[in-house]
Amino acid sequence: MEDLTHEEWSEQLANDDNAVVLDVRTDDEVANGIIPNAIHIDIYKGQNFIDELEELDKSKNYYVYCRSGNRSGQACRIMDELGFKNAYNLEGGILEWQGDIVDID
Repeated sequence: MEDLTHEEWSEQLANDDNAVVLDVRTDDEVANGIIPNAIHIDIYKGQNFIDELEELDKSKNYYVYCRSGNRSGQACRIMDELGFKNAYNLEGGILEWQGDIVDID
């Protein structure tokens, strides 16, 4: 797991052809918008969160965010424990995000 600033996270993401963006916020938070192409798995789902993580490709590079960076940091630590090779936490979360945000369909 690595904590990245907005600049580091967005630059690394833009140059990573093995990247997956993961949003771990609640449904209510996601209703306000999501980073384009992000997968949404609510960290508050407990065991279901872990079960859904286990279905993901562990060889991908995961760029993880939440509202402020705390829950995504927890998610990255869980992902490390589950055997994910690369999980990057967005410091400051979506509050620090300066890129595009889209409405979820």
